[in-house]
Amino acid sequence: MTSTDKSSGQGKLFIVGLGPGPDKWVAPEAREALEEADALIGYKPYTDRVPERAGLERFPSDNRVELDRARHALRLACAGRKVAVVSGGDAGVFGMAAAVLEAAETGEADWRALDIQVVPGVSAVLAAAARLGAPLGHDFCVISLSDNLKPWDIIVRRLRSAAEGDFVIALYNPASKARPRQIFDAFELLRELKDGATPVALARAVGRADERIILGDLALIDPGLVDMATLVLVGSSETRFIPRPGGEKWLLTPRSYGAGR
Repeated sequence: MTSTDKSSGQGKLFIVGLGPGPDKWVAPEAREALEEADALIGYKPYTDRVPERAGLERFPSDNRVELDRARHALRLACAGRKVAVVSGGDAGVFGMAAAVLEAAETGEADWRALDIQVVPGVSAVLAAAARLGAPLGHDFCVISLSDNLKPWDIIVRRLRSAAEGDFVIALYNPASKARPRQIFDAFELLRELKDGATPVALARAVGRADERIILGDLALIDPGLVDMATLVLVGSSETRFIPRPGGEKWLLTPRSYGAGR
C-alpha cells in the first residue's frame, strides 16, 4: 500500500494522546480514533504501543522529526486517509498537537481545511500526582527543561518566576544523554530560591512495570537519579508530606494558601 492508495473520500487527522504507558490509561475516545484510523504516525516507541491490526499502515519515525512527521500526516489526510498521530501522555502537553498545527499554519492551504481532532490523554504530571496523593491541589506550572527549541536562559527565567510565584513546579524532559547537566543546573537554581525542606518527588515510569517513586526534600534529593522517563515535582511553600502507617507518605498541596496547618 502506498501513501496515496486511499485517495477517495474525506480525510481526517486525529492527534492522539496515549497516556503515560498502561493500556488502562488510554482514554475511550483515543481508542475509538485509533480504531477508525488507517494510518498511524509517531515516534516509534509510541507507535509500538498501538496493537497491530489489519488495515492499519504504520509509519514510525525517530525522535526530533516532529515537523516532518506532522507534514507527512497532513499529506496523507489530504489524500483521503484517516490518520492517527500519536504522542505519549497528552498530545497537547509537549506533544504532537502543536507540531501538527504549526505545520498546518505554514503549509498548504488545503491542510487548514482538514478535519483535525485533538484527542486528550492522561499527562505524566497527572499520573504522577495521582500516585503521590494531592500535590496539585493548588496552583502549579509545567516547565520543560529541554533546550532543543528554546534557549536555556528562557528556562532559567521561567524557573525563577515559578519559584518566586510559589507554584508547585512539574519538570518535563528533565535529563537525557544529550542533556545531562540541565537537571543539576535547575536544582542549583531552585535551591537558591526555595527552602531546602521543600518536598520533592521523582516519579519515574509511572504506571509501567519499572515504576519508581523517590521522595525527599529539595536540599538533599539527588538529581542524578533523574532520567528522561522521570517527572520531577517540586512543591510550593505549602506542600507537605502526610506520614502513613508503614512509612509511606502522601504528598499534599492544600487548597487554601497561607492558612497554616
